[in-house]
Amino acid sequence: MAEMVPTKEPEAPSPAIAPQVANAGPLISAQGLNFFYGKFQALRDVSIDVRERCVTALIGPSGCGKSTFLRCLNRMNDLIDGTSHTGRILLQGEDIYGPGVDPVELRKHVGMVFQKPNPFPMSIFDNIAYGPRIHGVRKKADLQAIVERCLTRAYLWNEVKDKLHQSALALSGGQQQRLCIARTLAVDPTVVLMDEPCSALDPIATSAIEDLIDELKTQYTIVMVTHNMQQAQRASDYTGFFMMGRLVEFGTTDQIFQFPAVKETEDYISGRFG
Repeated sequence: MAEMVPTKEPEAPSPAIAPQVANAGPLISAQGLNFFYGKFQALRDVSIDVRERCVTALIGPSGCGKSTFLRCLNRMNDLIDGTSHTGRILLQGEDIYGPGVDPVELRKHVGMVFQKPNPFPMSIFDNIAYGPRIHGVRKKADLQAIVERCLTRAYLWNEVKDKLHQSALALSGGQQQRLCIARTLAVDPTVVLMDEPCSALDPIATSAIEDLIDELKTQYTIVMVTHNMQQAQRASDYTGFFMMGRLVEFGTTDQIFQFPAVKETEDYISGRFG
């Protein structure tokens, strides 16, 4: 993938786009995005800017388009037959749907953690080493360094360092999810997408993942879908509210939850619907 150059700020940003940080352009910019599953339109004219090294939470009722939008950011929807889109998504100024962009290379820059932990049926070590091996890392010492670094970042190293060659499937659910995060980090992404990363976990494991997210944002840009509005408040810097395929409102998390500008947002976060 070509070297990415930050895009310039648009002169007249959409009202849905959060206030910009002074002298910093967005890392990701979706512009007028429409997305279709066959004839069904799942996203309608979505424009949003994602700040670098921040956590952006996407909330909204089931079927509102937030997970579809998340999967657009690394072209996971390309794997579904009959999908199409209009509009653009820029990553550091480059259209990720542009000609010559390799989706596999894109997913190295934009990793993804799924709703349910999905470790590969292999050892803990091989789970982490899998991505680097695919991208050409072969030396055992290099792979060992990557495995230790990523497990340490995911606060898992001390728990598994003596059983790296045991099956990852033997880990607890919370450990498996942290392993999947470590596996995502192993290819040095710029962005980490998380689709309901805590929905299958107990409160203790959820708290551990949230602490990890807070730590990771010092190095990575995180976009997270969550149904848990308390989690969005605790873990994110910016929040976008989706409904019926539209981005209804987007702003800082404090603004969205304390002073929503749109009645639909207020009704949703207050529990009047959804």
